[in-house]
Amino acid sequence: MNLSRLLLGSTCIALAGAASAAQTLTIATVNNADMIRMQRLSQTFEQQNPEIDLNWVVLEENVLRQRLTTDIATQGGQFDVLTIGMYEASLWGDKGWLAPMTNLPADYDLDDVFPSVREGLSVDGTLYALPFYAESSMTYYRTDLFEQAGLQMPEHPTWTQMAEFAEKLHKPDQDQYGMCLRGKAGWGENMALVTTVANAFGARWFDEQWQPEFNGPEWTRAATFYVDLLSKYGPPGASSNGFNENLALFNTGKCAMWVDATVAGSFVTDASQSKVADKVGFTFAPQQDTDKGSAWLYSWALAIPSTSKKQDAAKAFTTWATSSDYAKLVAETDGVANVPPGTRESTYSAEYMAAAPFAKVTLESLKQADPASPSAKPVPYVGIQLVTIPEFQAIGTQVGKMFAAALTGQMPVEQMLTAVQQSTTREMKRAGYPK
Repeated sequence: MNLSRLLLGSTCIALAGAASAAQTLTIATVNNADMIRMQRLSQTFEQQNPEIDLNWVVLEENVLRQRLTTDIATQGGQFDVLTIGMYEASLWGDKGWLAPMTNLPADYDLDDVFPSVREGLSVDGTLYALPFYAESSMTYYRTDLFEQAGLQMPEHPTWTQMAEFAEKLHKPDQDQYGMCLRGKAGWGENMALVTTVANAFGARWFDEQWQPEFNGPEWTRAATFYVDLLSKYGPPGASSNGFNENLALFNTGKCAMWVDATVAGSFVTDASQSKVADKVGFTFAPQQDTDKGSAWLYSWALAIPSTSKKQDAAKAFTTWATSSDYAKLVAETDGVANVPPGTRESTYSAEYMAAAPFAKVTLESLKQADPASPSAKPVPYVGIQLVTIPEFQAIGTQVGKMFAAALTGQMPVEQMLTAVQQSTTREMKRAGYPK
């Protein structure tokens, strides 16, 4: 064999070896705009890390939660990186289903991450997920429609005031609806919003002995208000609308007001996707009898299941996607207002605050949110728009379906709440509460 062929053969073997050494990470994420951007910008990560390939599984929120819960509970090992929230991070971390986020690179600067966000993703001081963005909830409203109607939005509106505004701004014959709110069934969809409404009316999921309280006057008032508001002044098919659907309605000019996640601020002010980008006002989530628990606290975060056999590569990606360098990349490519919000103190620079008209309300809402005290009454649980116990995912999903049924008129509110009380009591007894 001549030397040139020998060298060529050696080169081919070396290249084949390098190719076989490349690792493919399977990343499960939600179909929100920030994650779609992360997928697009991850080409930069792959260029910097040619030994790592990324395989994306992008799913609707409810479907993502169901897939991930099934996979991790059965130790299926389908994914190397999971997009989860504070609820899963604390419960799954406690069970040992997630790899601890320890020994992070020195330049990651974990101290730059807001303490409340770190704590929400930790168990006994150990971090189990890295925050991609964090959010509270706020009120979005059309400044032009308010001006035309001679209305003034307070800095801290009540739900009663919101209903009064919605009545005056509801013009369905013009494809303009007074209020857009989540109606799609799901513990993280309609129940996230409904629970903050209930908190504002003084309600709570459970009393201090873990007894459900859906048969109380506070829940009756809150649920009746929510169903009436959306039935009278919401868009058609409101029971099918979650975050993404309401965002699309607002951006096409069909919602006079919308109460939802603060992360939407950068989307509704982006002229490339919002027809009303220069006509949006921002203020705090509505209160009512109390301000406790009227705005939620949540973080979409990246975690590594303990079943992953590619944990070093997975950690390299999760630290990159949640780093200040990634924030700089977003600012350079898509504009500073589109930087993932709510996680790092360094994000809230003078430049960002000037570019993002929603930033002040977002920051204040995140600071004021207190998951340990979400109701005017004492509670035995942690969580504003959710209850951080393993049983909540199934209970919250079932309750969400019943609220959606009430919204479509399939059952009266009081009948629905009776059914919710019975089913939740049954599930809690079956789970052995009080423990």
